[in-house]
Amino acid sequence: MGQVFVGPRATLGVVLDFIEKLRSNPNQLVILGDGLQKKSYLYIDDCVNAILTACEKSNRQVEIFNVGSEDWVNVSRIAEIVVEEMSLKNVKFRFTGEVDEGRGWKGDVKKMLLDISRLKALGWKPKYKSEEAVRIATKHTLEIER
Repeated sequence: MGQVFVGPRATLGVVLDFIEKLRSNPNQLVILGDGLQKKSYLYIDDCVNAILTACEKSNRQVEIFNVGSEDWVNVSRIAEIVVEEMSLKNVKFRFTGEVDEGRGWKGDVKKMLLDISRLKALGWKPKYKSEEAVRIATKHTLEIER
C-alpha cells in the first residue's frame, strides 16, 4: 500500500467511510481493527504540487519519488476528527480488532510512513500534516454533500 491521499471529492477511504457510518448511526462508529493503525495522509493539493515539482525540477528522463507526508495519524484520531467536524457528541467507538495484530482487514498496513527525502531535496515539502489533511478533507467533504 502506498501513500493515502485525502480530498473533498474522494469516492472511497476512511474519511468518507466514517462520515457514511456516522450518518447511518450517529451514536456509534464501528472502526475496523484496533484503531492504532498509523498512516500518513496527504491532502490532494500537496500531491499535485509534489508531482509538479518533480516534473519541473528533476533532471532525469525517468525518476521515481515517494510522495507523502512527514508524519502519521492513527485511525482512532481520524475518527475523533470526523466526529468533531460533524458536531456529534457522545459517539461510542467500537473496534473490530479482528485481523492479525489489530489490522483493519487482511492486507491492511499497520504502520506506513514513506521516505520523501528525494522529493524534499528538490525543494518540495507538504503544506499540511496528516491530521490537518484529514480535517480539511472532512470539512470539504461535508460541505460538498450539503
